[in-house]
Order: sequence, then structure tokens, then C-alpha cells
Amino acid sequence: MSRFTPCRGKTACRDDGEQCLVCGRSFMEIGRTRELIDALADLACAQGYDNVDEFAAYVARKLVKKVHHRREYGGNTA
Repeated sequence: MSRFTPCRGKTACRDDGEQCLVCGRSFMEIGRTRELIDALADLACAQGYDNVDEFAAYVARKLVKKVHHRREYGGNTA
């Protein structure tokens, strides 16, 4: 298992053509994460949520539960 290292911002990013030399994440992983965050932001905006912090906390809680469940029971259960 690997440890997640958050981005320190585009201005801190240095690369070797395949990954960021600052956080160590691949450009594929960074891009996919940005896509998912953009999709969540689009959903929150489209729904007109005025309590975005609560929405983000809900998503974070559900993500943690889902990952723990998948690790315990295996597979990609939805």
C-alpha cells in the first residue's frame, strides 16, 4: 500500500516527465484526481448548494467508508 501525499500546488510541482518530483505522484494520478474534484465541484454548483463544506465532509466520510469496505471485503463493490 502507498501513502498519499497532497499536491503543494502547480507552482511547487517539478517533474521528470512522468511524475511530480515534489509529491511523487504520477501525472495520471494527479490528472484523475483533478477530474474527480472538478466533477464534484460541478455537481455542487449545479445543485446550488450553499453548504459546500457539509457536502464536502459528506463525500469525504462516504469515501473513507467505501474504501474500508472494499479493503475488508475485496473487489469493487458499489
